[in-house]
Amino acid sequence: MNAAIEHVQAVAFDLDGTLCDSVPDLAAAAEAMLEQLGMKPLPAKVVESYVGDGIGKLVHRVLTNDRDREADSELWEKGFVSYMKYYRDHLSVFTRPYPETEAGLALLKSLGIPLAVVTNKNEILAVELLKQLGLADYFSLILGGDSLPEKKPSPLPLRHAAEVLGIDAANMLMVGDSRNDIIAAKAAGCLSVGVTFGYGDMTLLSQDKATKPDWLIGSLPEIYENLRPQKNKDEE
Repeated sequence: MNAAIEHVQAVAFDLDGTLCDSVPDLAAAAEAMLEQLGMKPLPAKVVESYVGDGIGKLVHRVLTNDRDREADSELWEKGFVSYMKYYRDHLSVFTRPYPETEAGLALLKSLGIPLAVVTNKNEILAVELLKQLGLADYFSLILGGDSLPEKKPSPLPLRHAAEVLGIDAANMLMVGDSRNDIIAAKAAGCLSVGVTFGYGDMTLLSQDKATKPDWLIGSLPEIYENLRPQKNKDEE
């Protein structure tokens, strides 16, 4: 365990694939969009592999069925409008927090540590989804992919979050499931925590120094277990 963990003053979380499993609703929106455009549906697993860089990028990837190619601008615009309309109305039909998410957040709040969400999802959708899942009140700050001029893997959202919370970025944990989360954390000078239950392949990411998290966890309460004041641990 990193000794710096004793100095954690805030924890930032990714949303999709970290706090909640939202792929079923993201995939349903993709299917509705493709159907409206007269195109073939994609398997949910394929849509899952395209998640993580915001809905604009997700729409490009779904339309081209390619992680790196962009759709024709007219098709993308139609697709984006269709996707957003459906997704806004079906944010949490199937989306659920991961097991122990709420327990982990409540334990961290009991330590008096401010919590933030730093996601590449549009801010308005992130706020609404967290409200619908009953998690919004745990967070002092919710930043979306469109809240600032840059999004993850840029370190800007994490630096901004630390500034708003009045702490040094070096004293903040960034918890996520993707390369974007780890790269952003390292660039911002935060400690990076990778979850093993999300959409990213943490085993694979851990093999590369650039995307290797400082710490791997299998559930959110593990963060609390390692942040509790030492005296409490000693009394057990």
